[in-house]
Amino acid sequence: MISAIAENHGVSSAQVILRWNLQKGVVVIPGSSNPEHIRENTELYGFTLTDEEMQRINALDRGEKHDWY
Repeated sequence: MISAIAENHGVSSAQVILRWNLQKGVVVIPGSSNPEHIRENTELYGFTLTDEEMQRINALDRGEKHDWY
């Protein structure tokens, strides 16, 4: 489902997830040592997820918290 949304916007799945967080008001601090991923992580402002897309992604929430650091 994330990949279908990404395809509709012409972006990666990672960009969709980062954009979803931004639209929810979450401060996103992505990190990478890969130059292509760094560039991709900065390209989050050329698209906006629709309310329906936001709701579809929100519906995936399983109530789990993950700290990735």
